[in-house]
Amino acid sequence: MGIEVIQGDITVVAADAIVNAANETLLGGNGVDGAIHRAAGPGLLAECRRLAEVEPGIRCRVGEARITGAYRLLARHVIHTVGPIWQGGEAGEPELLARCYRSVLELSLNHKISSIAFPAISCGAYGYPPEQAVKIAVAEVHAWKDANPRPARVIFCCADRVMADLYRVELEGGSATTRLGTAEPAPSVRRSM
Repeated sequence: MGIEVIQGDITVVAADAIVNAANETLLGGNGVDGAIHRAAGPGLLAECRRLAEVEPGIRCRVGEARITGAYRLLARHVIHTVGPIWQGGEAGEPELLARCYRSVLELSLNHKISSIAFPAISCGAYGYPPEQAVKIAVAEVHAWKDANPRPARVIFCCADRVMADLYRVELEGGSATTRLGTAEPAPSVRRSM
């Protein structure tokens, strides 16, 4: 048990929880968010609609997280977090992204989640530079695991090999820009725990 990287579809990962890179409404969207909502079915949307709004139309602020059931997914829970939209790095994006990981991990501890799968939060439509996002993700997960017993297993689930390689290189402690060409090929999604 520890930290691993897989390449594939997060909706078919067998883990206690998968993380949804959501928007503030929590009602579905593009990318990972839309894929999770489609795979989970209408129950997820119905539960998200029942979550209290913190502001009109907003159920989860940037950097925060909410937990729901997973419905038709293999996971037991979906933890939704809203990552920052990249604005050049001067609008607090690094701290907001780090807060996403801490918020998700705190919920996983409180709900006794043993295994969790993260997508590359904010790296799709929100435009966060992948190399910078990966450094934050790995640093936050390492810091959390050094201080907390759960989750025992953390999976970074990447949609493509390029992203998976970035995580692998960062986990090995190297610079992705200088070592990316030496990263191992990405394995397929593992369906067993």
